[in-house]
Amino acid sequence: MSEQPDFDHAAAHRYFAAECYNRAWGLMDKPDRTSEEDEQMIRLSLASHWHWTQRSDYAAENAAIAYWQTARIYTLLGQVDNARRHGQLCLDASRADDVPLFCLGYAYEALARAEWLAGNQTQMRAYLQEARHVTERMSDLEAKQMLLADLETIK
Repeated sequence: MSEQPDFDHAAAHRYFAAECYNRAWGLMDKPDRTSEEDEQMIRLSLASHWHWTQRSDYAAENAAIAYWQTARIYTLLGQVDNARRHGQLCLDASRADDVPLFCLGYAYEALARAEWLAGNQTQMRAYLQEARHVTERMSDLEAKQMLLADLETIK
């Protein structure tokens, strides 16, 4: 049996949920990642999500954001099936009550990227259209502009 550690579990989960997410994001933005950094990026994203699940304030919005990041990472790595799976998990979480519309928009963005990667232009365009429909209902102008700009990077 292990002894109880002498630190605050809740504080540790708060710290590592954010730390792992931000470190994964840093690797996502890195132009010349090594294969080890690619693996690290996946581990960090999944660890971030796990730490979120251990928090008392974990909610569908947190799940949607975590699934979105993981979907984007798998798209960056060319792993279509994993990108689709996490994009769909993001969409499912984004449909819950009290989840901001930008999460729903980004769920469609993630799915559009996965279909772009798969070479499925028809489905990619359908997801892009869904994301644009979501932006029409968004009241947060900054979030709306950010999503629209990200959608423009999918061709």
